[in-house]
Amino acid sequence: MKNNNKSYLAYIIPNLFTAASAFVGVLSIVASSKGEFEKAVYMILLSLLFDGLDGRVARLTKTTSRFGAEFDSLADLVAFGMAPAMLFYFDIGIHYNKLGILLSGLYVVFGAIRLARFNVTNPSSEPSVFIGVPIPTAAVFISIWILFSIKYHIMQDHFSWIILIFVGLVSILMVSNIRYPSFKKIDFKKANFKKVLIVLIVLFSFTYLYLIESITLFFTAYILYGLGRGVKSYNKRKKIAKKDKI
Repeated sequence: MKNNNKSYLAYIIPNLFTAASAFVGVLSIVASSKGEFEKAVYMILLSLLFDGLDGRVARLTKTTSRFGAEFDSLADLVAFGMAPAMLFYFDIGIHYNKLGILLSGLYVVFGAIRLARFNVTNPSSEPSVFIGVPIPTAAVFISIWILFSIKYHIMQDHFSWIILIFVGLVSILMVSNIRYPSFKKIDFKKANFKKVLIVLIVLFSFTYLYLIESITLFFTAYILYGLGRGVKSYNKRKKIAKKDKI
């Protein structure tokens, strides 16, 4: 009986993290509706932490399940779909009337498609690359740029359209076929320990001094890396197609 109780508890814990991620996502939506945009951003970042823990706890305890995967996707749609969409709408989109509503809606719909495609193509194994931008990455990218604009009082009035472009861009990238690297299968055994340690110390030091700027820079670089990789891959296929015609 004790063993059964332990096994039930092992299954419950990762799903509690998933539930926490969804709940904090709702808190973010409520904060956005009240105009508390900084709080809304930090709630989304907290959801990201819970989302990262649920999968890792499930793998460590060997309690991964189909239910957990589906529950995680539904929670992601709330925390990384609805929450950033409402943050964007209440802060910026509301000033653009129908365009703001359209972009908010498209972000949620394309995010749902991204999650559904991921579940179908990767039912059990961890991918070495992501096809399209993962919805948590898109959520943090939008949220952190809004926080960045609030901190430095930029992109207001005449420059807020830049955030609109970002929302439209990541919405399309989520359902694109552009490959983005996954950090879940990095082989640290092959890496040079000293070099990795030095790089990490420098990165953590910079993050400690400039938290918002560091997160903004990292996620922007990640988005741009995928775009560059996509353009390079397209040009390569184009050259091959030309050679075949000749």
